[in-house]
Amino acid sequence: MSMIETPYLLFLGDAPDQLAAKVAIGIKDWRPENAVGQFRMEGCKADVGLTDMTLVEAREAGAKTLVIGVANRGGVISPEWKKVLVMALEEGFDLASGLHNLLRDEPDLVAVAEATGRKLHDVRVPEVDYPIANGKKRRGKRCLAVGTDCSVGKMYTALCMDDEMRKRGMKSTFRATGQTGILITGDGVPLDAVIADFMAGSVEWLTPDNDDDHWDHIEGQGSLFHVSYSGVTMALIHGGQPDALVLAHEPTREHMRGLPEYQQPSLPDLRDMALALARVANPACQVIGVSVNTQHMGEDEAKAYLAAIEAEMNLPATDPFRFGAGKLVDALAAV
Repeated sequence: MSMIETPYLLFLGDAPDQLAAKVAIGIKDWRPENAVGQFRMEGCKADVGLTDMTLVEAREAGAKTLVIGVANRGGVISPEWKKVLVMALEEGFDLASGLHNLLRDEPDLVAVAEATGRKLHDVRVPEVDYPIANGKKRRGKRCLAVGTDCSVGKMYTALCMDDEMRKRGMKSTFRATGQTGILITGDGVPLDAVIADFMAGSVEWLTPDNDDDHWDHIEGQGSLFHVSYSGVTMALIHGGQPDALVLAHEPTREHMRGLPEYQQPSLPDLRDMALALARVANPACQVIGVSVNTQHMGEDEAKAYLAAIEAEMNLPATDPFRFGAGKLVDALAAV
């Protein structure tokens, strides 16, 4: 992937809710120095807490790339978005996107980019000929967060644990597997864009042999219980051969993300299914803790919920972004 120039103007488009802007939120939370402001269209129901800017204002503030910070269902570029993207190219911005609908596949965007000398960055494009997984044991250790649903905080869990381990002087690397993680770190595998037969192999490639005391924190994707996106989770579980699993949960959901007819599984159900599947590739895998996304809870409510989870599951539980990842790292160090 060619270098994406920073800083960014984060494009929220007409996002229907806050969760749809998870790409922008991730960049703002983990690379705030790269985020100049946000651009919202009429009807946008998301707000990442940055200054609303016009394209002209953002250029004057130093922004160089307009990043599509919305992950909509299907990953499509609407005609309304297209108008803004064309104006951004004409204003002097490069464009960066992690959507399935590639910028390079839109002839009008390509034509304007060529005419203005701007670059189109599609981060959801595999650039490596990944192998088919072989299941061979690799040196080093690996941790994977698995969720009761999509977008419950699996990436944040991995980033928080990696950050805490680095602060402690432990050997650790965050391994990005999705568009937000790649935009945050600059590299990784766009897993859901890899041909199915090579998905697990790409995760093996991403997490190679390492020092015996080194941990790879693999960015989780999808959910084993989500009928739309379970395949990518399976590839992570078998290709990653995790030594440790963290269960990730968001307790205020009324139903599975995008699936009103489906309810989230219980944490015990997630533990039992994920561990059984993980032990196919790594019989020594353990579940070491629970990560709970408590952003929609008050502090007292959140702490009480975490205490109840610890009592029910007999595992350490925390919101690693809100209360720190110390409990999870302590548990990992004991593996």
